[in-house]
Amino acid sequence: MEAIEKHTGTVYPLDRDNVDTDQIIPKQFLKRIERTGFGEYVFHNWRFDDDGNPRDNFDLDSPKYEGASILVAGENFGCGSSREHAPWALLDFGFKVIIAPSFADIFYSNAFKNGIIVIEAEEEKVKEWQEKARSGDFMLAVDLVEQTVTSDSGVYKFDIPSYHKEKLINGWDDISLTLQLEDKIKQYEESGGRMGIS
Repeated sequence: MEAIEKHTGTVYPLDRDNVDTDQIIPKQFLKRIERTGFGEYVFHNWRFDDDGNPRDNFDLDSPKYEGASILVAGENFGCGSSREHAPWALLDFGFKVIIAPSFADIFYSNAFKNGIIVIEAEEEKVKEWQEKARSGDFMLAVDLVEQTVTSDSGVYKFDIPSYHKEKLINGWDDISLTLQLEDKIKQYEESGGRMGIS
């Protein structure tokens, strides 16, 4: 997993509540066995009609949002099924930060595990950023170490679990954490399972 401490990027405003994982990555695209390649299908049913033509009422593919890497969404983002493909798709599309007033618990955990900075912000602040982002040239700067989001209107402080923060800053996934105990695991195996791991 790529280590990340700071990120500055263009904001895409998704002013919708209760966005579920099937809307993020529809089930018909879950046939791949790799974690990559899902980005082109993110929000597919909102972006394209049944013939594959871009819809007029969903502007993620508008030139003004090209390269957008910060998604500012509504309440309860990532609800529905627990599919890990949802954060895979968002990250593969290019989103490195997701900000919302609240997240579904499993999505929240899965996003962190895959290297996405997930920030819960007050609804009033989310609405402000979404409104400013409608022009397509609005940027936010996220500092994970200082736990701040900086915009043209000032600095916003956010909370994040220290466990997730440390993993993101160091680029540690669950396997990396296990490998930090490699010596103790080896000792345990060589002892025939007669010693404890502290």
